[in-house]
Amino acid sequence: MTARALDFYFDFMSPFAYLAFQQVPGLCRKYGLEFRPHVANLPRLKLLAGNTGPANVTIPLKLSYLRKDLDRWAAIYDVPLVFPKSLASEPLNKAFLFAADHGEGEAFIRVAWARVWGEGADPADPALLAGLARQFGWNPETVTAWVASPEAADRYEAGTQAAHEAGVFGMPTMIVGDEMWWGNDRLTFMEKSLQAGL
Repeated sequence: MTARALDFYFDFMSPFAYLAFQQVPGLCRKYGLEFRPHVANLPRLKLLAGNTGPANVTIPLKLSYLRKDLDRWAAIYDVPLVFPKSLASEPLNKAFLFAADHGEGEAFIRVAWARVWGEGADPADPALLAGLARQFGWNPETVTAWVASPEAADRYEAGTQAAHEAGVFGMPTMIVGDEMWWGNDRLTFMEKSLQAGL
């Protein structure tokens, strides 16, 4: 384990977290940081932070711009970006905890996001969760049952509360030591700090 770590807070519903993930693990390797992903419930985090405004998807004018902006970032990173059929990410978010317990956290994020934001798969589709389970060699029924369990709900809520206590109010958020950056468009600022020996 490295001496320092980068804590990466995400929710599978966030396209900007999907984009940031294309860069952050590589930056961690470049600067000798341990990559530590943390899943949290983004809508609940916003409420905990006092953000009661409407979601972007309910504001047509803003959503139209965001779609163009997302396409620009995807082109820069040379990755596909397809809006999924829904943003109901809770099953996948909880499944990440199962994957992390089995030593496959980062790999699960990569594969799940490739399906959801790379191909437009519905994160709430039980077939998606089952397919991901099989891809990692897990019993789909076991994973589905765990995602629906009280343990998964408790850990998901605890992770969301811990993110709030860490100062997280949006996704993606990256934290190294006492420094925090919010948003895919802040990775340049983050790397400049890492270059300076943060």
